Amino acid sequence: MSGAGKTTVLDELRRRGFRTVDTDYGGWELPDGTWDEPGMNRLLDRHRDLVVSGTVENQVRFYHRFHHVVLLSAPLEVLLHRVTRRTNPYGRTPAQRAEIARYVLTVEPLLRRGATVELDGRRGVSELADTIEALVGKER
Repeated sequence: MSGAGKTTVLDELRRRGFRTVDTDYGGWELPDGTWDEPGMNRLLDRHRDLVVSGTVENQVRFYHRFHHVVLLSAPLEVLLHRVTRRTNPYGRTPAQRAEIARYVLTVEPLLRRGATVELDGRRGVSELADTIEALVGKER
């Protein structure tokens, strides 16, 4: 969910030497908000030790290719607090905050069902990165 800390944790993992891709950036998403499936397949074919971040409707089509699907979650109040203070502009308007609240009710339960691990985004960045690093380490 927006504001859960995905980008921050990804930055920390990258700092630690992990190959990461934030699909919110770099052309991985098509205009309809889904992943570019041929592009994602090529990316995953090239890199086994990759940490991918993103939330799109067709991500479930790739779950069989991931060793773990991690849901980073936080209470709505935390998400809304964070989105008003970050550099990414999404979440600053009342309409966007209402959309985030709606997604917590409608999308997050779907993400939870597909996740193999759920982490509390209120935990410290280092602790979250340590947990994900341990998951990735098991697969290396």
